[in-house]
Amino acid sequence: MLPLEFILFLQIIIILFITPGTPRIVIISNSVNFGIKKCVWTALGDITANIIQATLVIFFIGSFFSDYPVFLKILKWIGIFYLCYLAYDLSNTRQMHLTSKKFEKKSNLSFFKDGFIVAGTSPKAWMFFPFIFPQFLDFQSNYIAQFLVLITTYIILDFLSLMGYAILANKLVSWINANPKTINNVSACILVLIACFIGFTQYY
Repeated sequence: MLPLEFILFLQIIIILFITPGTPRIVIISNSVNFGIKKCVWTALGDITANIIQATLVIFFIGSFFSDYPVFLKILKWIGIFYLCYLAYDLSNTRQMHLTSKKFEKKSNLSFFKDGFIVAGTSPKAWMFFPFIFPQFLDFQSNYIAQFLVLITTYIILDFLSLMGYAILANKLVSWINANPKTINNVSACILVLIACFIGFTQYY
């Protein structure tokens, strides 16, 4: 049995994934500075955080954030500070000539951590999973099977969209090489703007 309104769920998450957001900005910058293969770890960190979020919300703390919104506020500010840190890190990353294939050294765990923390502290994700995700489950039926269908669909499409952004960014190497600091500076500015937007507009 498919979850309730499965096609509508697909439409919502596809729009969510193709819209540039914080995880996409981070993975574009990682693709430019470190190569596509490293972005796999960032994407894995992202979807791991999403799996944990969805599991916690559906099976453990479904109403917790509704009763104690202060914890959403804490997550919001952790995410804001981390976005600012990533922006600073990006703006100071030494730009390599991409055709040389000699990228700066950074551990796979560090890439995974970037994806995990950005997704794990995202107020957008913590709003989606408690308040939108459950609307597509029929709790009077086999909701565990429905949950598995929804979360599997979500993480596959999320992973593919993230890697799509990474591949697209990597295809623009000729323009990036001609403008070596532009992508980093633009990405850093966007991250700061996103952090400010979250800080001033997300209330719980």
